[in-house]
Amino acid sequence: MADAMLNLSSLSYAESYLPEDEIISAARERAEELGCVPIGPAGGATLRVLAAATGATNVVEVGTGAGVSGLYLMGGMAEGGQFISIDIEGEHQRAAKDAFTEAGIPATRYRLINGSAPDVLPRMRDETYDLVFVDADQTAYVVYLEQALRMLRPGGVMAFDNALWHDRVADPTQRDADTNTLRELGKTVREDKRLIPALLPVGDGLLVAAKR
Repeated sequence: MADAMLNLSSLSYAESYLPEDEIISAARERAEELGCVPIGPAGGATLRVLAAATGATNVVEVGTGAGVSGLYLMGGMAEGGQFISIDIEGEHQRAAKDAFTEAGIPATRYRLINGSAPDVLPRMRDETYDLVFVDADQTAYVVYLEQALRMLRPGGVMAFDNALWHDRVADPTQRDADTNTLRELGKTVREDKRLIPALLPVGDGLLVAAKR
């Protein structure tokens, strides 16, 4: 029990390790008002590191939310990099645009596409993008995986949020559709020889993989 309590304390410490600035905090508040759940602070910081480590100049996000993850991603991207975010909810994208404006990010650095990601992604170029981040409808994660593999350059990175899904993925008694989909996603990524994966226990779980 003591070990479990220590683990929870450590996870909580990791989430609060890097305080969020006022702009990200405001974006998170807008997300709560809109009823969307953005990536947590530790997950966001991880995305920022991944963007910086890959020298990302071309990033695609599926699931704009209210701009929290976009702020983190653009915070790690190379100067002049292009960020694309896809979401079917126009109100969410308007909130994200407000957040980006508050952060002083020029409109030329990002593109918000209002539409269904399974329809939009196939029109994007092969092996062009440095990072693909997905935080959207879990039932379509397999589709997003296939598209990310096609779109990423060798050495590029994909990341899927909610990969542990409220501790349900690790519990074999949980067999609802979303949990099963995320469980299968993890297995597929782990077994794909084209990928170098890791499952990070930050926030609700971040499944990351580099394309060989």
